[in-house]
Amino acid sequence: MRWLFLLMAISTVSLPSQNVLASQQGLAIDYLYGEDDLTGIRLAYRPHYTQLSTFEWFGDLDVYWEVSVNFWEYGPHNQHDTNYAVALSPVFSKQFNTLYDKYPLKWEFGIGVSLISNTRFAGKDIGSHYQFEDRVGLILEYGDHLENSLAVRYMHYSNGGLNDNNPGVDFLNMSYARAF
Repeated sequence: MRWLFLLMAISTVSLPSQNVLASQQGLAIDYLYGEDDLTGIRLAYRPHYTQLSTFEWFGDLDVYWEVSVNFWEYGPHNQHDTNYAVALSPVFSKQFNTLYDKYPLKWEFGIGVSLISNTRFAGKDIGSHYQFEDRVGLILEYGDHLENSLAVRYMHYSNGGLNDNNPGVDFLNMSYARAF
């Protein structure tokens, strides 16, 4: 099911449309905190940001692509475990409110793909180097030109049943991003 959604998302974002408005790029840095004292840092580049207006029943939908590098740690300093991941995700967001009639508040949703360096991490066999990167979150944009954003999101990495071992890795994510 995830593969079907991912293919639909990629094809929707890739289709040329007369109603797509191109915009800026962005960089993000995230702090990750997961179950069982997992922590991490995530660095992301957003090379392409667009707005889709083709869905009349849904209104304007913001879409950006994100390429990220993740550094995860687990355990005490004298016996800690590290893991690295690279990911590519299409991310969709929709404004649902504004703060102080000026700053957009948005929800976001995305499903991407990632490559994990170690299949054993945090005392688990996560089954596969190939994982899905799922996210759902809230974003607040601010600044003179709304070039800054803060986000809180839930992120889940799992192989989606591609392997018998699929415990997944979950994170609460705090993010700062800047568009340019």
